[in-house]
Amino acid sequence: MEILLIRHGQSEADILQVHEGRADYPLTELGKMQAKRLACRLNEHCPPDIIWTSTLKRASETAAILAEEVGCMVIKEPGLMEFNNGVLAGLPREVAATKYPLPPGGRKPHERIQNGESEIEFRMRAEMTLSKILTESSAVVRIAIVSHGGTTSNLLKALLQLPVHTNIKFPTGDTGMHIIRKNDEGLSVVSLNNSEHLYNM
Repeated sequence: MEILLIRHGQSEADILQVHEGRADYPLTELGKMQAKRLACRLNEHCPPDIIWTSTLKRASETAAILAEEVGCMVIKEPGLMEFNNGVLAGLPREVAATKYPLPPGGRKPHERIQNGESEIEFRMRAEMTLSKILTESSAVVRIAIVSHGGTTSNLLKALLQLPVHTNIKFPTGDTGMHIIRKNDEGLSVVSLNNSEHLYNM
């Protein structure tokens, strides 16, 4: 099976400079163009049989654009939502830094943001969701999972069996794509954060 891990296109939150997380902002016009560029590339080189997507607008809108070009089914999965950042969702970054500053040394993996989830809970959610997706997609050759920067990073950590508390991060740009091949012999990392479709944009 080939697994395409895709981050959504640019969202309105990027323009407003607010914390996103569970705040549900749609794509910008640029974000839609980015998704259309990626859709054309997928259709030409690696069309998925199924697209799984977060239920948040910026991801589900991206997935819908991809599916329209490729001609495949979309499945909405709440477990793919971004990190639950609780009280920070939708807050301007400057306000959040003053009202809810990080504790000295940062939050520990088990500590939650107010009304949110901890890093450990986030990783466990990614593990559970990935297991469900791989099980329910076992009959197909290629799947795409459209989600968010934090979720995509945790899905990669889960696939690569990295520990919960690690300094390794997997940044993903707007509509960036990671490609992983999975077979009986194990995993192969084909590409990380690929954004060739955005060249000359």
